[in-house]
Amino acid sequence: MAKSSEQSSEKARPVHEIRLGRIKAAIWENEVQNGIRHNVTFQRIYKEGEQWRQSESFGRDDLPLIMKVADLAHTWIYEQAQDGSSRERAA
Repeated sequence: MAKSSEQSSEKARPVHEIRLGRIKAAIWENEVQNGIRHNVTFQRIYKEGEQWRQSESFGRDDLPLIMKVADLAHTWIYEQAQDGSSRERAA
């Protein structure tokens, strides 16, 4: 089945991004039977000539930043879950 031009031009976007230096976390929202689940992807951003590129490969010096970005992503996801629980109790 062919996608409409509107669907093919529409690209899924993360609900939140966190970036420290050249390390970026993208937080994705997925609806499941029990509510919303979040997944996180990590990328290293670098410049090759005049072109910006992204990689999912990390060097030794990237690891401390990955830990910090992962911690910030965890905090953001946790806060979203708490906000959702508060809204449900208020309703």
